[in-house]
Amino acid sequence: MRSTDTFEAWQERADLLRPRLQAFVDGRFVDAASGKTFDCISPIDGRVLGQVADCAAEDVDRAVLSARTAFDAGHWSNLSPSKRKRILLRLAQLVQDNAEELALLESLDMGKPVSDALHVDVSASIRCLTWTAEAIDKVYDEVAPTGPGELGLITREPLGVVAAIVPWNFPLLMASWKLAPALAMGNSVILKPSEKSPLSVLRLAELAIEAGLPHGVFNVLPGFGKTAGEPLALHMDVDGLVFTGSTAVGKHLLQCAGRSNMKRAYMECGGKSPNIVFADADNLRHAAKAAASGIFYNQGEVCTAASRLLVDRSIKDAFIEQVVEFGQRMQPRHPFEPGAPMGAMVDEDQTGRVLSYIERGQEEGARLVLGGNRVHPVAGGCYVEPTIFDDVAHEATISREEIFGPVLSVIPFDSEDEALRIANDTPYGLAAGVWTSDLNRAHRMARRLRAGSVWVNYWDGGDMTAPFGGYKQSGNGRDKSLHAFDKYTELKATWINLAD
Repeated sequence: MRSTDTFEAWQERADLLRPRLQAFVDGRFVDAASGKTFDCISPIDGRVLGQVADCAAEDVDRAVLSARTAFDAGHWSNLSPSKRKRILLRLAQLVQDNAEELALLESLDMGKPVSDALHVDVSASIRCLTWTAEAIDKVYDEVAPTGPGELGLITREPLGVVAAIVPWNFPLLMASWKLAPALAMGNSVILKPSEKSPLSVLRLAELAIEAGLPHGVFNVLPGFGKTAGEPLALHMDVDGLVFTGSTAVGKHLLQCAGRSNMKRAYMECGGKSPNIVFADADNLRHAAKAAASGIFYNQGEVCTAASRLLVDRSIKDAFIEQVVEFGQRMQPRHPFEPGAPMGAMVDEDQTGRVLSYIERGQEEGARLVLGGNRVHPVAGGCYVEPTIFDDVAHEATISREEIFGPVLSVIPFDSEDEALRIANDTPYGLAAGVWTSDLNRAHRMARRLRAGSVWVNYWDGGDMTAPFGGYKQSGNGRDKSLHAFDKYTELKATWINLAD
């Protein structure tokens, strides 16, 4: 993958970029039925990137009809796994061929450093598409154990029409996590990107047609949650609903699924993940660096952000000094600058939300030891500096609620049991980290932590072979790995009497 590695080169490409702004339905770009649009504003500097189609219920009906017609026609749903594999591999190659354009769209649209978009987001999307495509023809059906007079078959069938609602923080990657296994299993997909970051997914739809995906199998409806997402969730001809985003929205979508046709619904929601550092950790400096990057990477706009740092009281002060040191190095810069550690928040609303939590933390008595301010590396942009609060009460708002920004809450503990109690005392259960050289302690903590992912002496581990998802109000279902296919298939039991 070639890298355009200078500020000037990225800026030149940005000036020439002409992003797709219409909806994508039945294999072509179309305006919203109402003709309405909304401004796509770059948080880098506040400039308008274009007017995006503002889809609503009529557009949802049109996309669902297209998806259902394509599914029933069988050009994709009845295609052999090996042929679906070839098309998805071709799509992965096209994403790689257009990697710099997709990374630039991500950076302009939601503010992340373009180097992260290129080397993390787009690269991981390619891996997701490739890995899933390679797995298609390796998923076997089953034969039940029976006597000689019967034959029991257990087969997977595609759900039909799947609606996927994805967030703004990793637009292309979250879309790939949903789209790849849904398509692999033969479904038609209607994807609603966040109104904050629709551009890369619209380009992906165009590449999907170039790869050979039949018209109607993949549709994209940009728009707002209330006017486009909710009609999808309520639609009686949508068979499956998958979502990544906030817990509050996830709960509402589950209600919509129940109020409509009881469609299969899987939510991947928020987190308030504990990162637990014991005094016996082998390399405390490495742990401190990971603690800083775990919360400040992607401007803290990560569902698995290490937002609660639980530290053994005996080492806390010295350890936090090192976390502050690393945090100071992660000041936001223009996202096109090589090596920029942080970029812009996604928009003014999210910037205001993060700043309000920082103010709340100070009001509730937490000790601010780093940051806390809006900064202006680029005029007109949305930037918040890395922020660390020390000695945060476990009951404080900033240690209870998901902020989705670069704000770290440090909470001391005195024993393993206390650390575990604090870590689990949350409505969320998405991820957790444990730093220790004691193997027994590592296993004890991993077993007792109520989280879908537990990382030991590491933060944000795993790859496409491991499932991703949460406990409790962090959601249900799993992305990645072979387990992801479960969300997009029905299991059918066929029992045949072979007796004379």
